[in-house]
This record gives sequence, structure tokens and C-alpha cells, in this order.
Amino acid sequence: MLRKTKNFLKAHGVAYEKEHVNPLMVPEKNYVLKFEKNDKGDYQNRFIVEHTYTWTGRMKINKITLRLHGQVHPREFKTESDLLRYLKKHAHRYAADVKKQHHKKKN
Repeated sequence: MLRKTKNFLKAHGVAYEKEHVNPLMVPEKNYVLKFEKNDKGDYQNRFIVEHTYTWTGRMKINKITLRLHGQVHPREFKTESDLLRYLKKHAHRYAADVKKQHHKKKN
């Protein structure tokens, strides 16, 4: 799940970890992908993907939520391509190789 997003994070040198969470009371399944470590070594950003399975067994993504640095109002995306578009636009905030280039341009 989120193969393109994981490839994007790997290409930009961003560490991540993933886990599946299955709530008991709702039919939706949750997939959590945490990324970008802070100074303490904890992951500070995360994607939360709510998905279900169709009767044919295919996975259907209902919503992708992006929480950056514990923000109160997270951003929501319907598809992975919308999410990637946003990440590419704001890569200077979290990607290691892009941060270096961004700091060089400022100096």
C-alpha cells in the first residue's frame, strides 16, 4: 500500500516505519506510515490510510490523512496521486537531500 509514496520517501532519504491497525468497532482498516525522525529519534509525521475491501477482495482507499508535526487540522487526500503532488510541492520541509539544497540556495 502506498508504494509510490514509499518509493518517494526512500528516494529523498526519509526514514519511515509502517504498521497496520485494525479497530474493533468499525469495518475500516487503518494503515499508519510514520516518517521523519526528530532529534529524540521519534517519528513526528504520519500518514493514516483508512481502507476497506470490496467483495472481490480489492482494496479501496477511503481517505488518506497527513499529520505533520502533530498539527490539529490534518490534510486529507482521496488518492495517493493527490498526496504525492502535495509531498513534491513541500519536499523542502522534510526530505534530507532537498533540505541541503534549500539551505545552500538561501546562503
